[in-house]
Formats: sequence, structure tokens, C-alpha cells
Amino acid sequence: MVNYPNAKINLGLYITAKRTDGFHEIASCFYPIKWEEALEIIPSKAFNFSASGIPVPGEISSNLIVKAYQLLQSKHNLPPVSIHLHKSLPMGAGLGGGSSDASHTLKLLNSIFDLNLSQETLLEYSAQLGSDCAFFIYNNPCIASGRGEILTPFSLSLKGYYLLLIHPGIHISTSEAYAGVTPRSLTIPLENILNQAPEFWKDKLINQFEEHLFKQLPELATIKKQLYDMGAAYASMSGSGSAMYGIFKEKPVDFMWPEHYKTKLIEL
Repeated sequence: MVNYPNAKINLGLYITAKRTDGFHEIASCFYPIKWEEALEIIPSKAFNFSASGIPVPGEISSNLIVKAYQLLQSKHNLPPVSIHLHKSLPMGAGLGGGSSDASHTLKLLNSIFDLNLSQETLLEYSAQLGSDCAFFIYNNPCIASGRGEILTPFSLSLKGYYLLLIHPGIHISTSEAYAGVTPRSLTIPLENILNQAPEFWKDKLINQFEEHLFKQLPELATIKKQLYDMGAAYASMSGSGSAMYGIFKEKPVDFMWPEHYKTKLIEL
């Protein structure tokens, strides 16, 4: 059985407090987008995980897909499976690819083995795997709080807009991104900003990571400026970076980005 784990973007990202457990409190809107990978799971005589496409670094045991299988196997005595991932979402880009893979693994195993797990149970399991994994169980726009696992569905549609994603091939680790951030409280409720059209978001809807990462990586600030020069209604970094995106009311005219950049144009 095959499914297609998708990416997300962050519409605003605020770090509001440092927690005693080492994590941070955030406020953000997670918005799903149709940039997808392919995940196949079939019954097997022995467990196996393989991948193609963009190379997946690290030990297999640390992969979130494998951890998702092991979690369900420990609780529901699943038989062995063979899992294959075709990786197409860049890593360290703030698009949630690894988290999406993990949550889609839970959903696919739930379907294959007729576990009849409720959405609430899947949310509970996904939260054990990673801070923003739970979002991909919902996979609809949500306001995220806590460390990203507390989700409130939010009525927001960007239908009719175009999304241009630019990934410059830079990997930013989550720890690196958080190391330079200073938590502060929100002065305006995030929902109040998002209830306006994207044309009104500039300078109001902020990704707080940009403040220090743009100083370390001025290339990202240049991309954001170029997106606005192209006519974006709104442009931002997604998550902890390094993917940048622009939201356009009209289909943007192609720009000659450097050859090593990965670009994706999506009609929302």
C-alpha cells in the first residue's frame, strides 16, 4: 500500500517561552501543501527499510519512519513489514518532511492492519515521535502551540494563490535555529493577523528565526527580497528554515535562480 506524505509551511512562527524540559513554547499556523514524497509499506517475512531519491542520512534506527513502526509494533504486536520511502522533500528546510513521513507511516499501518485506531490515539502516538508530527494526522490548517503538538483547527484557505518555494541547499538544524532565538510574548493574536488577506501580512506576520538566521545566512534575506521584487503578496522563511516561500496572487514570472537551488511552484 502506498501513500504520499506531504509538506507544510509555517505562516508566522513565534517563540514565546523556554520550557523547563528544554523545548520552547511556540505560536504558528501550520498549513499543508502539495509537495509530496512516496511511502510504500507491504507485509514481509522480515522488517526492512529502504529509501531512494534524496539521500537520507543517519542510522536506520534513528529514522522517524522506523520509530513509528516500532512504536505501533510494541503496542499492537504488528508482523514484519518492508518499507520504502522515495525522498523528495529537502531536509533541514522547515517543511516538516520527516514528521510527515512518521505520521503517514502511523496512518498507513493503521489501515493495512485494520487497527481501527482513532484520530485521538494517532495524535497521541505521533506526539511521542516529534513536536510537529501530530499536525500531519490532521493535515489541515491549524494554530500550533505548546512545542507544536497542541493543535487547534483554523479556518484558512489560500485557494486561488500561488506558492513559490525556494530551497537554496542549506541545511539548518533545529538546535542551531533555536540557539540564537530570544523568546518573547506575542503582542497581537496570531489569528487576528491571519484573518486578513496575505496582502496585509508583510511586516505583521513574522517568523522569529529570521532575525538571527538572516544575519548568519544573508543569502536567505536576499531570496526573501527577490520574492517581494517578483510581486509576492507575502514572503517568509518556513519553520526553522532554510526553505523560503512567496505567496502570489498571480502566477509569478520565472526568475533565473542559481542552478543549485531547488524550486517548486504550487497552485494553492
